[in-house]
Amino acid sequence: MIKVEHVAIWVKDLEKTRLFYEHYFGATSNQKYVNTTKGFSSYFLSWPEGARLELMSREDVKEDDIGESLGWAHLALSVGGKETVDQLTEQLRKDGYTVVGEPRTTGDGYYESVVLDPEGNRIEITK
Repeated sequence: MIKVEHVAIWVKDLEKTRLFYEHYFGATSNQKYVNTTKGFSSYFLSWPEGARLELMSREDVKEDDIGESLGWAHLALSVGGKETVDQLTEQLRKDGYTVVGEPRTTGDGYYESVVLDPEGNRIEITK
């Protein structure tokens, strides 16, 4: 049986990004892992259903492109209902995060909004 064990993203600010996912999406973080030889640090964020997100930072990984590019496009996080999508989207907007897709029902039947996390990664908030 195959399942996705985790996905990982490079970030500039581990602490700010970890707090974002803990505060707004209920993630639980492990202890910070640090490899001083490689200049690498990471956190694994977990949710009760088993999904995990690894936030990684390394001194030599720099930002190349801004905006859309080939590769991973977004992370979709289900929050359980339409009202929660609406409320969380408005809370994130109020707290200064960028909403790049207003809450709506998409052509493939999802009710979602799209926000940017502190690093500019697209997060689909779905019901």
